[in-house]
Amino acid sequence: MRRRLSGAALGGADEASIVALAIFADDAAFSELVRRRQSWLRNLLRRLCRDPVLADDLAQQVFLQAWRSIGTLNSAGAFGAWLRRLAVNTWLMHVRTQSPEVPDTSRPEASELPSTGERLDLDRALAHLVPEVRLCIVLAYNEGMSHAEISESTGLPLGTVKSHIRRGAARLRTDLEAYRSNEAHRHAR
Repeated sequence: MRRRLSGAALGGADEASIVALAIFADDAAFSELVRRRQSWLRNLLRRLCRDPVLADDLAQQVFLQAWRSIGTLNSAGAFGAWLRRLAVNTWLMHVRTQSPEVPDTSRPEASELPSTGERLDLDRALAHLVPEVRLCIVLAYNEGMSHAEISESTGLPLGTVKSHIRRGAARLRTDLEAYRSNEAHRHAR
């Protein structure tokens, strides 16, 4: 007979121990993992999809997938990376099932640029990137993943990951520099 930890004991336990319990179908342990990881996961998905409602739906799908397949996790210490991979794959599947759009990678005309307040927001600047580029940027800069880890996690070739990060970062710099220049010009008046 297996003993279950109380909610208070789970709250004070380290993540690897809780994951180990969840691997053996302990629903209270999995609930504790959801409690601990839901904000992080929702924020990651919000950065990727730019839609809070969709991000919440995708996070729910990720946690459902995690519950169904946590028994396949080889190492309790790898839970965070495993959950991130599930999130990325769930988001990529969502992107692939949407109507195919040809991304516009050209620079918008000055009249089409977002207002000064909008450009200040990094999330809005990220929104101008095509989904795969945005994914690589978010995983590199927000999640701190190496190029090789991003390549492994997304299935994109390493050279493509490097290119996406380089071009995406350059685009963000350009967009944010335009904001900085406009602000400096406005304050000089």
